[in-house]
Amino acid sequence: MIQIRRAHDRGHAQHGWLESYHTFSFADYHDPRYMGFRQLRVINEDRVQPGQGFGTHSHRDMEILSYVLSGALEHKDSMGTGSVIRPGEIQKMSAGSGVSHSEFNSSDQELVHFLQIWILPERNGLPPSYEQRAFSAAERQDQLRLVASRAGRDGSVHINQDVDVYSSLIGPGMAVQLPLRPGRHAWVQIARGELEIGGVTVAAGDGVAISGEDQVRMLARRDAEVLLFDLPG
Repeated sequence: MIQIRRAHDRGHAQHGWLESYHTFSFADYHDPRYMGFRQLRVINEDRVQPGQGFGTHSHRDMEILSYVLSGALEHKDSMGTGSVIRPGEIQKMSAGSGVSHSEFNSSDQELVHFLQIWILPERNGLPPSYEQRAFSAAERQDQLRLVASRAGRDGSVHINQDVDVYSSLIGPGMAVQLPLRPGRHAWVQIARGELEIGGVTVAAGDGVAISGEDQVRMLARRDAEVLLFDLPG
């Protein structure tokens, strides 16, 4: 079964300094039909104005990934971490028993455009942790590159859940696919471009929920960038 979550149907918030689109219920946007998918709880597409950002705030018991599409996102947290995240990099913050952090657009001239992703952990109260990794365009071009996993396989960041997260850049006419083990599910988030999945055309901002299938196959109609989540039952 393949279900499409269209970009224009997402929740939308415009705060001046921040424009955000919510794939699932978040903050003031609530839709009981879209409370998440399997262990995926949040996918927000955020655009932050130059020099602006999220002041210090706290999280607990959540695996938080940040994936920058353009610009640069500055991160600081109560674990003593300070970093700047750029396109081609993924940041993981396991909030665990509790962590405070801030995120700002580090540029005074250009927007930062990024995806903020929350995944429910396999158990609560874990020690907080932070990781950041860079993945070249070459290792993502026309193939799936594992960027996050429970075991931190193949140089991916480690998350406390049985979820594999892949990134791919797919050229026009090229296809990539991922076999799904029995009982597994998938979510595809289209970050850029246009794809065909299961005979349906999807574009930037769309999400695709996949259950009861033996594989995910993505054929690019235009240059595309995607995140694919392989999720347990």
